Amino acid sequence: MFATACGSGDTSTVIGRADSGKLTIGIRYDQPGMSQRRLDGRYVGFDVDVAKYVANELGVEEGGITFKEARGAARESMLENGEADLIIASYSITDARKEKVAFAGPYFETGQGMLVRYTENAIQGPETMNGRKLCSVKGSTSAQKVKADFSQQVQIVEYGQYSDCVIALMAGNVDAVTTDEVILAGFAAENPELLKLVGKTFSKERYGIGVPKGDAESRDAVNKAIEKMISSGEWKRALERNVGPSGYEIPQPPQITEKS
Repeated sequence: MFATACGSGDTSTVIGRADSGKLTIGIRYDQPGMSQRRLDGRYVGFDVDVAKYVANELGVEEGGITFKEARGAARESMLENGEADLIIASYSITDARKEKVAFAGPYFETGQGMLVRYTENAIQGPETMNGRKLCSVKGSTSAQKVKADFSQQVQIVEYGQYSDCVIALMAGNVDAVTTDEVILAGFAAENPELLKLVGKTFSKERYGIGVPKGDAESRDAVNKAIEKMISSGEWKRALERNVGPSGYEIPQPPQITEKS
């Protein structure tokens, strides 16, 4: 027996579940500027603003959203197991991930960057890291890319979270941190007298909104919400609010490519 999603109480699709006025959305908790759970329990950041906007377009007010932490390796399983309806968590669109989940978007494009201490002048990009210590998180390919493509003599240091890398950077235990530039910009915005971004981006990452695989109707609805957020100007305002203070250059909005 099949029911249509709209207004029917059908819970087999995201937009059907949104009819109840509630959605569960997976986000990161530890990326200032993008997605962060503050000590007072509030959720803030660009991804959080995207989540609220998209949910509202699907008929779910902010009070109806349950945010859950979506760590890197858990994002696919959260959608597959029904732990989250959507994943909005600096979630790069890749062919490997598309085997397990569907994506709407992209809603943002960035590239790999580097973060250094504010007083650092010798490091100007990945090609200037020979003999220096570069931090990234365990399981990430970011630091390995620098070693393979730019500075073979770099020393790689790995921690569990990017916030650990940033603490090590400010303490002088490492010389630079690398991951997606927009994530690094958030840390720079929190510590503008201590940290800065250097060099140009050296990869391309396209952030999508994870949707359960096979739920084409909901993906189409999420894409419409993204397009409306962009055309209304709220997309740009959300970026300026959240990552603008770092000096991060607000990019042009991307074109939606992930369609049914």
